[in-house]
Amino acid sequence: MSLKHIKLGSQGLEIPNIGLGCMGMTGFEEANMYGEADEKEAIATIHRSFELGGNFLDTADLYGPLKNEQLIARAIGNDRDKYIIATKFGWEINDAVKVTWAINGTKEYVKKAVERSLKNLNTDYIDLYYMHRLDKNTPIEETVGAMSDLVKEGKIGYIGLSEVSSETVTRAHAVHPITAVQSEYSLFERTVEERGVLKTLQELGIGFVAYSPLGRGFLSGQIRSIDDLPENDFRRAIPRFQEQYFHKNIELVEAIENMAKEKNITSSQLALAWIISKGIVPIPGTKRRKYVEQNIEAANIQLSESDLAKLESIVPLGTDTGAQYDEFSMGLLD
Repeated sequence: MSLKHIKLGSQGLEIPNIGLGCMGMTGFEEANMYGEADEKEAIATIHRSFELGGNFLDTADLYGPLKNEQLIARAIGNDRDKYIIATKFGWEINDAVKVTWAINGTKEYVKKAVERSLKNLNTDYIDLYYMHRLDKNTPIEETVGAMSDLVKEGKIGYIGLSEVSSETVTRAHAVHPITAVQSEYSLFERTVEERGVLKTLQELGIGFVAYSPLGRGFLSGQIRSIDDLPENDFRRAIPRFQEQYFHKNIELVEAIENMAKEKNITSSQLALAWIISKGIVPIPGTKRRKYVEQNIEAANIQLSESDLAKLESIVPLGTDTGAQYDEFSMGLLD
């Protein structure tokens, strides 16, 4: 199976049309994100993805913290040049390797964070470097100016932003061409479309990468009741998984599953194929080989105009499936 490569943005970066989100491969010290970590299976998953053409890996210094980048370094070993690595900075991590939960986009912190990520990834360059969240106390021009210096120094190849508004993207792009924006996007979460961010990106020639393309696991069909989530799973705090939305969302998932069954594919594959059909690169997160195989198969599924129309009728733009995050985290979005 070979994956189609596409241009991400107009600055020269080419990647497969589906990536691998690595966040769940290491636990968080503060909270259980998606169950227990298994390093051996995680590394085998990265290798299996690579065998299938999936060499675009997404990580961040926040995950672990730092452990996720270190895991990727161990997984790729001496094959650094065969992978395209995206990582992120912005959530402040202090010298004791603790997340302070402040966002830091100052010039000094950008330089400190990149050196730490280079060391953790055991590399001398990062292909795509994202600002993880906007620092509302630092002008975006300062942050992107510092990132631009890193491009000139050869430490990073391309600049990305995450969860930003059209206005922020436009201001940032005027300082240094932005290659990609990453935000949550799925059949259950289309805020970037509703707010006109996708339109802005198309106009400026900036690529779009979708994290949580399966609605944080909802669209996989494997969550049937809130009790399917571990006690300390952070999703329990997200409105989408709470009583007032849960049952309505399950009905939507069932309708998507019925459509997937008719096509002899899984609901996850249908949800991913829908994103890919829009020229958007999803980065479904998994830490298991069998799911990476299923996800990559989705990149070769062709959906017709009527398939797309049917999906849009099941979950029309503007459907309220519950907020992306709890109140604190929603306040950190641009």
